Amino acid sequence: MSSPELDRESGARLVVKAESLQRTGSFKFRGAFNAIASLGDGERAGGVAAVSSGNHAQAVALAAKLHEAPATIVMPSDAPRVKREATESHGAEIVTYDRYAEDRESVFRDLVARRGLHPVHPFDDPRVIAGQGTVALELIEDAGALDALIVPVSGGGLISGCATAAKALVPEIRVVGVEPEAGDDVARSLAAGERVSIPVPRTIADGLQATSPSELTFATIRELVDEVVTVSDAEIVEAMRACLERLGLVVEPSGAVALAGILSGRLGLDGDRVGVVVTGGNVDAESFERLVGQPAPAGPDAAP
Repeated sequence: MSSPELDRESGARLVVKAESLQRTGSFKFRGAFNAIASLGDGERAGGVAAVSSGNHAQAVALAAKLHEAPATIVMPSDAPRVKREATESHGAEIVTYDRYAEDRESVFRDLVARRGLHPVHPFDDPRVIAGQGTVALELIEDAGALDALIVPVSGGGLISGCATAAKALVPEIRVVGVEPEAGDDVARSLAAGERVSIPVPRTIADGLQATSPSELTFATIRELVDEVVTVSDAEIVEAMRACLERLGLVVEPSGAVALAGILSGRLGLDGDRVGVVVTGGNVDAESFERLVGQPAPAGPDAAP
């Protein structure tokens, strides 16, 4: 997707990959489906498990359903209602935990060990990363060579897959990750030259609340990602509004982070042809209205 208004506002020529229109409403379906499809029949029959605040949960639940495999999802108790309900609608069992008082990885490991489930990690899995990388593969196949690719960052699975695909297809492409200011674990890790852990970030971008990149994703990011920048929650809201008004897309906070980075003016993209990954659109109407508000009428033909 493209928008002349966004081009003028950003000073670049933007090509937007609308993963908010993907099955389950986010890019996560790509990695989950690839990982579960790669399992043997016996592994799938024993059941799969995932830990997620919502988008990966929905993706694993649907991918498991399509492969007739039971799915159990470890989800924070305060996950958005729309994401929990969507996950349950695909037949998955949900086990909740307190994200601010319990360690999600410990909860997840204990569940997997106790029930003998096959884990499908949201980012620390080569098959998941490969599936996520098809975002960049499709974008470049459809739109042609790009000067830069801007991708949201959390645990690093999406940007690892996208950077791998993009650099293979367009070696000179600049790959930039964008994180919420409160969830800057990858930016801190790059600055320190080693993986850094932070407390669970408090940000409206609930899908970008990883506390540290994995060894696998951090190694790929160090090798292939050119820069990681941060944006404020207020800048994320403005990007959500821009997606609605310029592209007609309802985008969740996490999904708007890459565009927020571009509209912040920090990336030096003047005149460049830039791919932007809008990662997801799973946000309930009440939350969206509270964050973004109602858009003003667009012109003389707008309804009163």
